[in-house]
Order: sequence, then C-alpha cells, then structure tokens
Amino acid sequence: MSPRLFYRTIAIAEAVTWTLLLTGMLLKYVLLPGNTGDLALRVGGTLHGLVFIAYGMTAVLVGVNQRWSARLIVAALVTAVIPYATIPFDRLLERRGRLGGDWRRSVTDDPRDQTRLSVLLRWMLNRPVLLGALFVVGLVTIMATLLIIGPPGGRA
Repeated sequence: MSPRLFYRTIAIAEAVTWTLLLTGMLLKYVLLPGNTGDLALRVGGTLHGLVFIAYGMTAVLVGVNQRWSARLIVAALVTAVIPYATIPFDRLLERRGRLGGDWRRSVTDDPRDQTRLSVLLRWMLNRPVLLGALFVVGLVTIMATLLIIGPPGGRA
C-alpha cells in the first residue's frame, strides 16, 4: 500500500467515524435520551477515538516519509479535530504533490536520508510486520490510557 493510499484510507475512515460520533450524540441528546442513545454514543465515540488516534499516527508516519515540514504535519493533525476536514486536507495534499511517491525503503544520495529519523524510518519500513505490530501496539496503548483516564469532562 502506498503512502498516498494509506493516508487517504485513514483520512476517509476518520471522516466516517465523525458521522458515527455525531449520530451517537444526536441519538443520545436529542432523539433517544437514555440507554439506547447512550449505547450509540459509546460505540460511535469509541470507534471515532480509535480511528482519530490511528489518523494522527498515520499523518506523522506519512508526513515523515514524504518529508513534510513539521508545520504541515501539525496541520494534518489539526484537521482530525475539525469534523470532516481530513478529506479536503487530503485533496489539498494531493493537488500539491505531497502524497506522491513510494515508501522510502532505500538509501539515496540525498543528505536528508542520513538523519537518524530517516535511518529509523527506513529500518522500520523494511520490517513491515514489526512496523504494523508497533503501530497496533501504540494505538492500543494510547486508547487504553485514554479510556483509563476517562472521557473529557468526566462521566456524563
């Protein structure tokens, strides 16, 4: 899977889970106050939280691979906070050519390929099973930590 397809898939999933979260909120607070609405919000909120974290991790991974500036990576992260903003941001990146190319698995003559971050990225990209496992472990660890801390504003 190319960086472009990976980023786009997670960006679209993030937008879809915004719909689930907002639908859950509508059901709980407007249409079905009580247990049914609460369940819809919990499911939508959990799925959105999981994909939100995955999007952030993906934006950093793809951003480092594509040599985005720190400012552009932060902009990608901010789009996850705004409902549905990941899709137009993905289109913007596409128009500007920031998603083109493949994963940087090989050393080139580019001096930027000699930085510690590039060497680590290349090492991880050449071990896709390990990278995938670390991605999942990181995602689960962050999600579990946030669930232990509890929802923003306390229990509703």
